[in-house]
Amino acid sequence: MVRERVLIIDFGSQVTQLIARRVRESGVYSEIVPFQNAQAALERLKPQAIILSGGPASVPDGDSPRAPQQVFECGVPVLGICYGQMTMAAQLGGTVESGHHREFGRAEVEVRQPSALFDGIWNPGEAHVVWMSHGDRITELPPGFVVKGASPNAPCAVIEDEKRKFFGLMFHPEVVHTPDGAKLIANFIHKIAGLGGEWTMAAFREEMIGKIRAQVGKGKVICGLSGGVDSAVAAVLIHEAIGDQLTCIYVDHGLMRKGETEQVVSLFRGTFNIPLVHVDASARFLSALAGVTDPEVKRKTIGRLFIEVFDEEAKAVGDAEFLAQGTLYPDVIESVSFSGGPSVTIKSHHNVGGLPEGMKFKLVEPLRELFKDEVRLLGRELGLPDAFVGRHPFPGPGLAIRCPGAITSEKLDILREADAIYLDEIRKAGLYDTIWQAFAVLLPVQTVGVMGDGRTYESVCGLRAVTSVDGMTADFFPFDMAFLGRVANRIINEVRGINRVVYDVTSKPPGTIEWE
Repeated sequence: MVRERVLIIDFGSQVTQLIARRVRESGVYSEIVPFQNAQAALERLKPQAIILSGGPASVPDGDSPRAPQQVFECGVPVLGICYGQMTMAAQLGGTVESGHHREFGRAEVEVRQPSALFDGIWNPGEAHVVWMSHGDRITELPPGFVVKGASPNAPCAVIEDEKRKFFGLMFHPEVVHTPDGAKLIANFIHKIAGLGGEWTMAAFREEMIGKIRAQVGKGKVICGLSGGVDSAVAAVLIHEAIGDQLTCIYVDHGLMRKGETEQVVSLFRGTFNIPLVHVDASARFLSALAGVTDPEVKRKTIGRLFIEVFDEEAKAVGDAEFLAQGTLYPDVIESVSFSGGPSVTIKSHHNVGGLPEGMKFKLVEPLRELFKDEVRLLGRELGLPDAFVGRHPFPGPGLAIRCPGAITSEKLDILREADAIYLDEIRKAGLYDTIWQAFAVLLPVQTVGVMGDGRTYESVCGLRAVTSVDGMTADFFPFDMAFLGRVANRIINEVRGINRVVYDVTSKPPGTIEWE
């Protein structure tokens, strides 16, 4: 399949991933590469358009990064954003200077002349809100460029060389703070680069099935299921490609939410008829976690045991040559460090384990080109139920980090019941899809209460619900008090062992989403 491709050259911006997402939302496949690898990526991808990202460097500095000169010689449209605009200007004969007024945050760009970039969106004489983040300024345009828009501190806020199809924006169109930014990027993709928009999950599914078959041949594949969306979608896609050559291994560590293990087993054995090894290792995990209170020790203990159990079961499957993993595109991007430093591939707060050194498998990673929201779309395309695909994020260590202090089976049972009631009420209120993540926490605190004519001394349940775009920052969800009262009443009445309920109104930062 010949795929339309947009290459995004990364100069270290914190929001480069958003550029890729906006391009893909317009129906075109995009890849991000650090500027150091851009030359090789140009030859490999042969893109139909190129976008140069922002970045923290200053173009006038002698050692600041540059785009390969071939970017401007290969005959495809180029869009430079912030630093990308300025390095383009400098490399094509313009002048960029530091020391002028900086511009950070909300600004207004006045449209000076028509542009294909503005088609159907902005008109000359109008002023539009954008998001700026720059300290340098273009003081002399390169030959062939004209100014199409300006702001008070960026006289070259939008520049264009119409003949060569080179465009530069001083602001960031990829962020939500630029209301029309996604439309500007879509105009660049469709009206300037002439790309149609063939990037769909149906097309991806068909293409990836072919790739999996070509890679695996007649070999056997094992896949570790975590109970999460990523590993589930990867497994279903691989099974569609190679059938019973795939065996899934689900290590039940006893730290899942109420009913989740049964749901996973039913989904894979029943709905999809995928060979599944279900290992109930809950007693082994709980024994190892007995008396452990430090959250990082909890994570490491769970990760170590997960690898041990998975290794044992993988050997029992026998002669498997491939290991399937639900690696996503953000993981791939992070593993290729912009600065050239060491990559970080396993985050202890997200993953229960990595690939053991002694396991000599070839990796099958069918989701490594996808963002999380695209994985959910693919899951629906593959027929996974919405209740499974649309679930809130769940940490690899499970309920262990939602039960601060020592863990016991009794505490976990109490937490499961409280959490199930909380999520049930959220769904009944129609709020589940509005909230990024919601869960209950069993606090290592007991308080005095009164039930009937008797005194109680039982645990406190904390409730957490946040809104977020990517989990990097988050705000607490503003439930009305009637809802919180209803949830608290149900938990206290229905869950033996809890006599007080509190709601966490901490944002991230300064807090984290999870309690441990």
